[in-house]
Amino acid sequence: MQILLIRHGESKADILKVHEGRADFSLTKKGHQQVKKLAEVVKTKYSANKIYSSTLIRAKETAEVIADNLNKSIIFEDDLMEQNNGILAGMPLSEVNNVKKPCYLHESIQDGESAIDFRLRIEKVFSKIIVENEEERRVAIVTHGGVINCILRAFYNMPVNQEYWFQTGDTGFHLLEIKETEKNTHFLNNMSHLDSLKI
Repeated sequence: MQILLIRHGESKADILKVHEGRADFSLTKKGHQQVKKLAEVVKTKYSANKIYSSTLIRAKETAEVIADNLNKSIIFEDDLMEQNNGILAGMPLSEVNNVKKPCYLHESIQDGESAIDFRLRIEKVFSKIIVENEEERRVAIVTHGGVINCILRAFYNMPVNQEYWFQTGDTGFHLLEIKETEKNTHFLNNMSHLDSLKI
């Protein structure tokens, strides 16, 4: 099976310059245009049998456009939401450095989720999606940058610590494949669909 990992388009948090995470912002006008371009490419080159999505608005809006183009329904998963960043959610970026951050993987920001808990949550939902779709040709997962990092670390059997980062731009997408005991990476962070987008 192939796994198409898709990050949502630009959200209003980017314009407001706030820490997003669990803060639930919708897409911007530019974000909607990015998603439209992405959906065209997915339809013509990377059509999916099933679409899974985070329940946060920016991911839902992204998944809905893709699903409409493919004439598919969406399977919404709360566990595909971005890391719970607690008191940082919606905080202006200019104030974030004043907040005491966790020092260890088992610690979390106030009212938030630790790195270990986040990775475990994503490991569980990713495993579930793989098991449910072993016979499918391709599934799409529409989610967030932090979640995609966790999925890629899980796919490559990397440790929990955050020394390894995978960049994913707005509507960037990755294509992975699992063949019995073999794992393949077709590409990471493809954003060529935005080349013609002038905003």
